[in-house]
Amino acid sequence: MQWTDKGSALLLAGVLLALSGPPAAVAVAPGAPRTVAVAVAPAGPRAAPASPRTAAEPAEGPDPLDFAVVVDQSASLAEKDLARETEAAALLSQGEISERSRATVIGFGSSEKSGQSPVREVCPLVVADAAGRERLSTCVQQLGRRDAARMGPGTDFPAAVRQAVTRLTEGGTGTAKAPAVPKVVFLLTDGRLDVADSPEYGTDRDTRQANGARRLTEELARARAAGVQIWPLGFGSEIDRSALTAMAEGGYRGSCSDIPDSVPRMRVVDTSAEIDKALQETFAAARCARLAQGTVGKPPADLTVTIPPIATDGSLTVAKHDPKVRVTYYDPAGRKVPVRGEFDGSVFEVSGQDGPVEALRVKDPLPGPWRVHIEAPEGHRDREVAVRAIWQGRLRSDVTLDPASPRAGEKVTVQVRMQTRRGVVITDPRQLADLTASAEVAGAGFRPFTFRLADDGRAPDAKAGDVRFSGTFTLPDTATGDLELVTRMAAPGITSDRRPVHARRGPDVPVLTAGLAVDRVTVHPGGTVRGTLDVTNNDSAPHTLRLALQDQTPGTELTVAPTPVTAPAGRSTRIPFTVTLAPGTALGELGGQVAVVDTGDGDTVLDTAFLDVLVVAPPTWWDRRWKAVTGGAAALLVLAVLVGIRIAARRRLRDLTGITLELCEDGRPLHVLTVRKGQSQGGTFAFTVDEPYGGSPMLRSVRGTAASTAHVLRRTGSGELLLRPRGGRQAPVRAGEPIGLGDHELVVRGGRAPTPKRIRPPRRPGPGTGRGGETAPGTGPGPGPGTGPASGASGTSGASGTSGASGTGGSDAYDVNF
Repeated sequence: MQWTDKGSALLLAGVLLALSGPPAAVAVAPGAPRTVAVAVAPAGPRAAPASPRTAAEPAEGPDPLDFAVVVDQSASLAEKDLARETEAAALLSQGEISERSRATVIGFGSSEKSGQSPVREVCPLVVADAAGRERLSTCVQQLGRRDAARMGPGTDFPAAVRQAVTRLTEGGTGTAKAPAVPKVVFLLTDGRLDVADSPEYGTDRDTRQANGARRLTEELARARAAGVQIWPLGFGSEIDRSALTAMAEGGYRGSCSDIPDSVPRMRVVDTSAEIDKALQETFAAARCARLAQGTVGKPPADLTVTIPPIATDGSLTVAKHDPKVRVTYYDPAGRKVPVRGEFDGSVFEVSGQDGPVEALRVKDPLPGPWRVHIEAPEGHRDREVAVRAIWQGRLRSDVTLDPASPRAGEKVTVQVRMQTRRGVVITDPRQLADLTASAEVAGAGFRPFTFRLADDGRAPDAKAGDVRFSGTFTLPDTATGDLELVTRMAAPGITSDRRPVHARRGPDVPVLTAGLAVDRVTVHPGGTVRGTLDVTNNDSAPHTLRLALQDQTPGTELTVAPTPVTAPAGRSTRIPFTVTLAPGTALGELGGQVAVVDTGDGDTVLDTAFLDVLVVAPPTWWDRRWKAVTGGAAALLVLAVLVGIRIAARRRLRDLTGITLELCEDGRPLHVLTVRKGQSQGGTFAFTVDEPYGGSPMLRSVRGTAASTAHVLRRTGSGELLLRPRGGRQAPVRAGEPIGLGDHELVVRGGRAPTPKRIRPPRRPGPGTGRGGETAPGTGPGPGPGTGPASGASGTSGASGTSGASGTGGSDAYDVNF
């Protein structure tokens, strides 16, 4: 609107100034740097219903947003700054995760002469579905082209905010306190307000700046009343931080959750090179989403970005800068995914392939590191490409009430656990860090109220960190009928689906009370889980109950038996039941719960219990038998060692190494032969007596076939020595005693003695004992009994000499010592 009557314009400005109070002082230097603005609609606080909802259940997928990207095209911006702003705006429009959102892109400057407008709507409001995002990818590029004839060089914040608020609120529903679709404005600027040359704001430069500041305050108040947030983002060194703070606080102060970071706030970065990341982070905060930073590289290259297990919706944004860059996407399993359509439980939709910014929207993405492969022709490989992922986890609530049908005035315990749309039960508390949880109860006969849910290990919560949130409430005495409970979960990047849980107020005196208990066990596919149903029937007639399975993980086949059960009248009973898993049940945490309902009372739920079951792979043959196999192997090893020791001991015992053979004739030694190591084979030693012509007989060891015609000395396992002369019979040999060998005698000495026998100690010499050829008293002269040689070298002289009670000759004494 332009005023032709200067007096009317000044009068209206005075009235507005009086109504709005003193304006904030904003000093604006002529020619100061200009600004860019972006608007996005956030989720505001939800009004508490006075009665249970009758609307359909919430739609799948993230909540939609209405957002406007308002970009400064003033003369203070260099061409590279304007190009970076354009790409940042494209990142928001392409990276939006809801196909039900709407977006508009608006450039702004100032109006200083005829034919100029302070705003330029380059992209009208359009739904951000597949076609809409392609349209946005094309039209947003117009921001990079300035037209001095149609737009002035100044920075008209009031006009930019007014245009964004008008587009976001036209034809909308809801109220400022609770917009039907959330609305947020992002203001991207490199400077401060500059309307000094805009006739719309007055007759002279100083008046125009003051009027512009006052007009901005009015537009922010209008935005607050319409439920539109303002998120200012500045870059450069000429930023007026206090003005940006006033903008953030002047718009709507609602947020998409109770998280402090989701409340509008201003942000400043040093240069335009940082605004793409900063704007995406600001957008994620306002949208209750998270931004995952990926890698950067020049084509050709493989870039990566990680999507966490808790994510249910996301967009992979690729800042290509050059439309010639081509992108291929691979999931964490290494599989190339389609750019449109369904694949392995996920839904894909790409946009911006022919623009500088490309995005792949994914519903129910596979968690883990995603690979983004980039290629470009020669001459288009000099710019670094960056990949990021904006994601949100919209979790489903698995809720149990105890009792399931509470009486008026009764205390109710609520337990909640979360799972993704893929049916993955969240068991890692780190994935729900900083989560706030609450539940709202509504019903006939009382005003809705909210209570807290916690996983802190304090009653009624059983265990801290088990990702089961618990809380209690007391049903008001005035409750008269149906009840509805809605859980709310909020954390950075996490929202809940807000599906209502319905229940009914129970009778004052319960006719039936039931309690379910299910074993917490680890089972294999095809196994069974046992449980018990304890039921008390206070009625005079029996009741038929039914066991049912609820909230099962998709793709899981479970059966419960028995399904119908009878509760006898007037007494309590315990009924065992089993839940059987199908052979093809997937491994992992088993979701869902068991419920018991009264079929005679409209399937009223009497009690529920979680299926807290872990499914693991069945044991292999080795898992079942490894103890027996390793025990048997150890026993065999011990037995082998013992046998080896025994064999070695027997070999050592039979070994003849070191035995000395002495060939004698008439007690005179002729030749000596010692058995050397290796000559004793199996405890035997073969030898012959050689009688060379003209020489003395000699002993010689033999082997091989010659051993069959030789003399053989052998030692038994007990250590006994046996001699088998050539062609003769085997006979025992005592060490040190001669044994006949043809025309000669053989004396065996040395080696180990046979197994020792008990030997009496030698008697002290008596009067009938002679030594060394002496004649003892009472014996006849000459060599006879009781005499022997003075030396026992040969051991032959006294072999038979004994006297009376007797002593021993010299050779006998040698043998005993041996």
